[in-house]
Amino acid sequence: MSYLLALDQGTSSSRSIVFDTRGTIQAMVQMELPQIYPQPGWVEHDANTIWQMQRATACQALEKAGITAAQVHAIGITNQRETTVVWDRKTGTPIHHAIVWQDRRTEPLCAELRAQGWADPIRSKTGLLLDAYFSGTKLKWLLDNIPGARARAANGELAFGTVDSWLIWNLTEGRVHATDVSNASRTMLFNVHTNQWDTELLAALDIPVSLMPSVQPSASHFGEASPSQLGRAIPIGGVAGDQQSALFGQACFRAGMTKNTYGTGCFMLMHTGTAFQTSGNGLIATSAAQTTAAPEFALEGSVFVGGAVVQWLRDGLHAIDHSAQVQALAESVPDSGGVMVVPAFTGLGAPYWKPDARGSITGLSRGSTLAHIARAALESIAFQSAALLQAMARDAASAGSAPVSELRVDGGACVNNLLMQFQADLLGIAVVRPVVTETTALGAAYLAGLTTGVYQGTEELSALWRAERRFEPTMSRAQVQEHMQRWEHAVHQTIL
Repeated sequence: MSYLLALDQGTSSSRSIVFDTRGTIQAMVQMELPQIYPQPGWVEHDANTIWQMQRATACQALEKAGITAAQVHAIGITNQRETTVVWDRKTGTPIHHAIVWQDRRTEPLCAELRAQGWADPIRSKTGLLLDAYFSGTKLKWLLDNIPGARARAANGELAFGTVDSWLIWNLTEGRVHATDVSNASRTMLFNVHTNQWDTELLAALDIPVSLMPSVQPSASHFGEASPSQLGRAIPIGGVAGDQQSALFGQACFRAGMTKNTYGTGCFMLMHTGTAFQTSGNGLIATSAAQTTAAPEFALEGSVFVGGAVVQWLRDGLHAIDHSAQVQALAESVPDSGGVMVVPAFTGLGAPYWKPDARGSITGLSRGSTLAHIARAALESIAFQSAALLQAMARDAASAGSAPVSELRVDGGACVNNLLMQFQADLLGIAVVRPVVTETTALGAAYLAGLTTGVYQGTEELSALWRAERRFEPTMSRAQVQEHMQRWEHAVHQTIL
């Protein structure tokens, strides 16, 4: 039997998963990725550590599965998006730490660009809002602030990439400098209508085109991992940013199908097919993972702090010793006792887009306990996701599309039954958890399998998707309305 190896490089960890061709996990190895916080609002990663951990987990996953590299049919890569790496083409040495998608240091530059009138051109060309979240201004910051970087870039000595490009470069030992459309679409420099780097946007940020990787469909041949890396030359057949990869792994191939990933942040995507749909409700349009050269799109809403609020309970408040304990603590009280947590630690994402917002706890009383705060923190994940789906529903209605009938969920926090039931209650639709919740990695494996002939088409992949549990709504709409009003009031207090 042949296998597919997925490299899943995320914000908080690097993991590798071996799947069989039916999408069943055979082995998984994960390492926690250290976070670097040089100052408030700045978030960095050591790019060399990313590569070393990713390679180590890949080798260990093969060993754990009891297979050799000769049995791996292809590699798929999925990654934290927007995180920006610049390295020397000759030595492969990064010129600085990677600037992580959560980093807000370029917000002043974004404000300047807005004042210069760039918000509308960027949105029409890329589907994105002009925000420090995306890679373009991070790349400009590196060129402007690292001594000698701009001159070296002008001389063609440097390469830019999101984490997928960095992994491909290292796997192929510098032979391939490439990315896929889904990652390129997150840079604020890529025209999603033509699937090409936009010369006007590159010029606006003073970025030489020589820095940029080539762009390919998500399911295509990205070269081969060198034998010295994993034991033999293995084709790299699939690449997609983590959220588009999860949409693919959830078998959301048709317009209207929607998924939400509960990771460090929460990311909700609704496939819109070949229609590029601009949101009127604070969402962004983005390229979906593509199996051909033809553009496909999705509407996306991003919550900056989702599962990370559980890390804050553990590391900041010391309310729990391990993340898995949060459900028991939250269930030790019947409700949040009026406490609301708005975890705007790095600003608020969609649909609010308030980069300067900071977190708040409201509704405290003399009877409030850590358990109430823990429950409110957990519920904040569902509240933020409900606000996203409401925005998507308004966009779908304005486009004449059918409303979302169910939400497919994945990511680490989706195993929390309390959270998933509360999510279904707030949304008023079924929340469906699949048998395989590692759908981000699964999507990358499926893309690689399509490229290399393991699968014949998306219909075959749809047949492999199976539900593990459906959470049906039980709360009255009057109760839901009351909950959402309290949430919006808490957000309003936070952003004043």
